[in-house]
Amino acid sequence: PTLDVYKPPTVDPAMLDFQATEAAKLTAVSLPTPTPVCSNNLQFLEDLSIEDGTVVAPGDGLDKRWKVRNTGTCNWNTEYEVRLVAGPIMGAPSPQALYPALSGTETEIRMVFAAPDEPGAYRSAWQAFAPDGTPFGVSFFIDIVVEGETATEE
Repeated sequence: PTLDVYKPPTVDPAMLDFQATEAAKLTAVSLPTPTPVCSNNLQFLEDLSIEDGTVVAPGDGLDKRWKVRNTGTCNWNTEYEVRLVAGPIMGAPSPQALYPALSGTETEIRMVFAAPDEPGAYRSAWQAFAPDGTPFGVSFFIDIVVEGETATEE
C-alpha cells in the first residue's frame, strides 16, 4: 500500500495581500479613534489696567484689562464665555465671549465697565465658562472705590 503524504494547500501571495488590505480597511472603519478629552483651566497673571482699590468718579467709564494664561489642554474657541459670578455687573454684558487662546498661551481679557453712581467700594467678579456651561479657572475681578462728595471747609 502507498501512503499519501500530506501537502499543505498552496497559498496565492496576491490573495494574502488582498486579505490584509481588506482587514486594514475594516479595522479603520469599524474601530473609531477615541477623541482625547481635554481639560480647561485659566490662570490669572496680572491686572493690566485699573489696579485694585483705584478711586474713580461716579459714572466713570472703566476700561479693565487682565492678563491670563490658558493653562488647560483645550484651546479656547468662540464657544467659550466669561460670566459675572459675584458683585455688581457695572454695565458690562454677561455673558460675553472669552478671547480665543491656544493651550499654553497668554491672552488679554478686556471689558468695559461703568462706575456706579453711589460712593462706596465695589468688586465685580467674573469667571470663564466652557461650552458645556462648566466654570473653570480662577475668577478675576475689578475692584474700585467710587469717590463721594467731599465736605467743604468754612
